[in-house]
Amino acid sequence: MKEYRITFLKEGIIYKACEGMTVLEAEIAAGLTPDSPCGGKGSCGKCKVKINGKPALACRTAIYEDMTVETEEGDGRNVRILMEGCRREVAFLPEKFPEDVEHPLLAAVDLGSTSVVVYLLDGLTGRLLSVKSMLNPQRQYGADVVMRSSYALEKGADLLSGCIRRAVTVLLREAARECGSSWEEIVQIVMVGNTCMHHLFLEISTESLILAPYEPKVKSAVRVKASQCGILVHPQAEVCWLPVIGGFVGADTVGCLLASAVDKNDEMTLIVDIGTNGEMVLGNRFGLTACSTAAGPAFEGAKIMCGMRGSTGAIDHVYLKDGAVSYHVIGDTEPMGICGSGLLDTAACLLEQGLIDETGRMKETYYFTSAVYITQKDIRELQLAKAAIAAGIRLLCKHRGIAPGEIQKLLLAGAFGNYLKPESACAVGLLPVELKERICAVGNAAGEGAQIAVLNRLEYERAEELASRTDFLELATDPEFQEIYVEEMEFPV
Repeated sequence: MKEYRITFLKEGIIYKACEGMTVLEAEIAAGLTPDSPCGGKGSCGKCKVKINGKPALACRTAIYEDMTVETEEGDGRNVRILMEGCRREVAFLPEKFPEDVEHPLLAAVDLGSTSVVVYLLDGLTGRLLSVKSMLNPQRQYGADVVMRSSYALEKGADLLSGCIRRAVTVLLREAARECGSSWEEIVQIVMVGNTCMHHLFLEISTESLILAPYEPKVKSAVRVKASQCGILVHPQAEVCWLPVIGGFVGADTVGCLLASAVDKNDEMTLIVDIGTNGEMVLGNRFGLTACSTAAGPAFEGAKIMCGMRGSTGAIDHVYLKDGAVSYHVIGDTEPMGICGSGLLDTAACLLEQGLIDETGRMKETYYFTSAVYITQKDIRELQLAKAAIAAGIRLLCKHRGIAPGEIQKLLLAGAFGNYLKPESACAVGLLPVELKERICAVGNAAGEGAQIAVLNRLEYERAEELASRTDFLELATDPEFQEIYVEEMEFPV
């Protein structure tokens, strides 16, 4: 088979690609981490490059000659990654460490679909020493977990498992280096992530997640030697995953439960973590019910014409000032696009101005600048996403026998929840309007839960109990879901 010389101009990399490969495949093979929200299917239009000086889509360009490729910076740089969260204090009660380590280190890892965060802690005092993060390199295989699960089944899970394990290793080593320690002193790693991230990291087949009845192959807590996962730390170190609750309600949700301790309180509390997948838990000390709903990638910027992540150049907040629409741009630069919180605000403002009706019909495309605008299709994508979350909340309430207004506290976890304006979320019907004054952002609660579990072995054990006693509501097979979902498409009048 013929090979051609592909020169990646900005990166200074030359790669010999086989004839017929796409430029996107060549980028990945050359060690680049391109954004490909649609998984290379050509539907998102986000993998823009210049080939021999001419604009093209990397996933739609086959290689049949030598090429010079200029990649776009995109929104992978200077992206906002949420690392802090609200956490309850727990006693420092770690597990027994190997005796040959003078100053042991502990690590907690939040393996998100979009980003990876590593927390390094002192194994003698429990003090947080360093926090490191990066975008999840699996984004080159698709924006959401269904795309990545399908990719793993079609082309092998080793690519996705390998790249995320390397990412975790890099972050652990950077964290150890920052605090003047050796990565060989890391003796225990507790990990959280959604069910797909859990399966892909552990090289468990994702087939059961994308086929009915959408059950995880492994639900219980998992402990393996770090070396078995290609994580090179102390030879005796273990990787300890918190348990998962159900299909797409994963160890990250269990981490949120540990951090918030809603199971110990009387208040009826709703925890919502909104990303490409919306994970929710409703309950109190008398019982908990969890569900997951596919919100789609609209809140992450994919499928939105000018959508991007929350990074420099993104419109992140939109508001009315003296009757006119104003906006804020991350980094106070010229706008390059709009992120999820900005999209939510825009819809709320346009609804208030009468430029969108309750069905979502726009009078015309709305322009912030000639290059950044909101289209009718963008509003429809928002409606699909917000309807999925709203329907999930309604069905959770029905399952627990309460009305939405009886929820006493709504905890928003994760990056999107941290940056959105509750007023906008209620105005468009994403969250129940009755709860507007009861909404509280709790940041990266999943990461905080992972830290609790590594600091206190009793909390790690309690995670198994929490997962087992949480009822799982499978919306995909609920006969009422589709009807409620359609009802929630419209905006509140």
